[in-house]
Amino acid sequence: MKFLRFTHRDRSAFGVLAKDGRQVFNLTVELEGNPSDIPDFVAGGERAMAAAKAIWDSNARSGIPIAEITWESPVKPDKNVFCVGRNYREHIIEGNIARGVDPLSFPEAIEFFSKPPTAIIAHDASVSRHAKLTNSLDYEVELGIVVGLGGRDIPVETALEYVFGFTIVNDISARDLQRRHGQWFKGKGLDTTCPIGPVIVHRSAISDPNKLNIELFVNGETRQSDNTRDMIFNVQTIVSQLSAGMTLEPGDVIATGTPKGVGFAMKPPRCLNVGDVMVARIEGIGELRNAVVD
Repeated sequence: MKFLRFTHRDRSAFGVLAKDGRQVFNLTVELEGNPSDIPDFVAGGERAMAAAKAIWDSNARSGIPIAEITWESPVKPDKNVFCVGRNYREHIIEGNIARGVDPLSFPEAIEFFSKPPTAIIAHDASVSRHAKLTNSLDYEVELGIVVGLGGRDIPVETALEYVFGFTIVNDISARDLQRRHGQWFKGKGLDTTCPIGPVIVHRSAISDPNKLNIELFVNGETRQSDNTRDMIFNVQTIVSQLSAGMTLEPGDVIATGTPKGVGFAMKPPRCLNVGDVMVARIEGIGELRNAVVD
């Protein structure tokens, strides 16, 4: 099942995408407890999941036409998004070359940082160019993990049991701000620079999150194309290590790093400008589309 948040007739709701992809079932209205997001839904336990599946399985039920909704981020933007830096071998190499350091210098531990909730936007929403602040706005398609079961010190062997599902994250980055400030938060934290969506695919529909094709296109041109099998630290390891000594909560999002092909590493660099349209695509999840505006 593919879960989403959306607005219809000026009301925000939590729902599930119909199998045909052309309509949405409003779970906020249909389910006991009126869940409005992932934490609400997860709190309903197996009963809520069974009820949602029954609605999703129904062939006689009519939903809201997809053309009538406005997409929202599938998670509420009220908490920082956890992010993993430098997690694909070839992306690390291209970045090291662009920065003039040893190409084969790889991280020994996961490099965690975060993006603030004010950066989060939805599918089809606009990304600000931030021209007064950066001359190097860049894209990064990433597999997003959505936490379903909260916990701390999660063993790697059972880490997937704590995952609700998976989504797409575009970790848009101001490269010059990253360099100027000597850390990643400012360059990664500008408003509108964290598109998420369009849906969260329940983990039961993804046989192996560590074997998914992942791509990003700018104006129809392929910029990134890889597979999550090339991550240095896989999904289970990321969840386990992030939770070490720190509680993860239902609805938390973890972006898992980006593959090779980012704009700043090209010769010459090819970063984002007003009018550019990005389409981030991950196998089994869908497409996240956002345009850059002035």
